[in-house]
Amino acid sequence: MFGSKKKKKASLEQLIEQLRPDLSRESLGVGPDFPGIAPNPHLSRAASERNAELRAGALALGVLVDWREINSNPRVVMMFDVTTADGVAFRGIADETLTITELTRLAAGQTMPVRYRPAVMDHYVALARDADPARVQQLADEIARRTQA
Repeated sequence: MFGSKKKKKASLEQLIEQLRPDLSRESLGVGPDFPGIAPNPHLSRAASERNAELRAGALALGVLVDWREINSNPRVVMMFDVTTADGVAFRGIADETLTITELTRLAAGQTMPVRYRPAVMDHYVALARDADPARVQQLADEIARRTQA
């Protein structure tokens, strides 16, 4: 009315790209099928449920590719090259809140245990902070044997 035009709503992806170009799909080096940055699990019920499912998911190993701080919590988005016990490899993304100590210890190429949802395979993963070190070592050995064969 009165000469104003309704503006088309920007998607979350477009908004993030405008506000944080370092978190765009292009700058992260992923394709259009990659899910992108997840909504904050403290603000979204669906994201909170997804994180709960991930915490109970299957164990895998992830090699840290890159990470970005989202805000000063510090909430961090981490990108992993994930390898499962079955030999499936995929690029995964984790949205985690880390302590300052954990944040300072992040290094590209670092291998960490992660959990994923095998039934969904949507690229979302979560750090497996509760993983038994013996089980993680056993998984690493299985993956190493599989890659040597």
